Amino acid sequence: MKRRFGQHFLFNKRIIKKIIACSMVTSRDTVIEIGPGTGIMTRLLAEHVKKVIAIEIDRKLIEKLRESIAMRPNVVVINADALRFPYETIKGKFKVVANIPYYITTPLLFRLLEFKKRIPSMTLLMQKEVARRITASPGSKDYGVLSITTQLHTKPEIKFTVSKGAFSPPPQVDSAVIHFSVYAQPHYKIKNEEFFLRVVKTAFSKRRKTILNSLRSFKGIKETLPKTGIDSQLRPESLSIKDFIRLAEALEKNSQ
Repeated sequence: MKRRFGQHFLFNKRIIKKIIACSMVTSRDTVIEIGPGTGIMTRLLAEHVKKVIAIEIDRKLIEKLRESIAMRPNVVVINADALRFPYETIKGKFKVVANIPYYITTPLLFRLLEFKKRIPSMTLLMQKEVARRITASPGSKDYGVLSITTQLHTKPEIKFTVSKGAFSPPPQVDSAVIHFSVYAQPHYKIKNEEFFLRVVKTAFSKRRKTILNSLRSFKGIKETLPKTGIDSQLRPESLSIKDFIRLAEALEKNSQ
């Protein structure tokens, strides 16, 4: 199988069944599958859920994919770019189960989170290194912008790892399956998420510096840190999401 669009095809049915089990989908669910490839997971998903909407960008795979699921009336195959697909056109809520092409993992995750109110959960197979960054805790070298932006709205959990040998062609790295439970209600109270994310991204753009030095561009940072109870000599990866929320709100007051 020739690889296009950065896709590594997963053929191991045992692993695919394990992914579906982790997704906890039911016969009442509509499921989006991104990058169905040859349709092995598509067919297995169709046995468990109400409807599968398979989004495939590769036109060369579409015909074979449609032939392979021709007898599955609850499967719809769409030739589209998952990063640009209008998810708002899908009726009701939907879950996401997918083996994501490595090169679109982060932008696709952010795109899906734009529809977090419609998505109860996501179960995604991705590069192990990225999975560790997503699930990282404060104090870890993997903890950063991706950890915080994802954990603001979801509870991500690595379910199991998948060796490179399970794919064709095999990637150069191992993969991991993450299940994201998407919060139905905001888990953190943030007055201005845009400003909060600006503070987080600025801090981690200079992660080797102390939080004081990494946020020098913000007015009153030196005076603000003691008021929030945050040690100015800590590095950004030491701060929890709640620490950043407290700091961002204090800094925003200075900018007004």
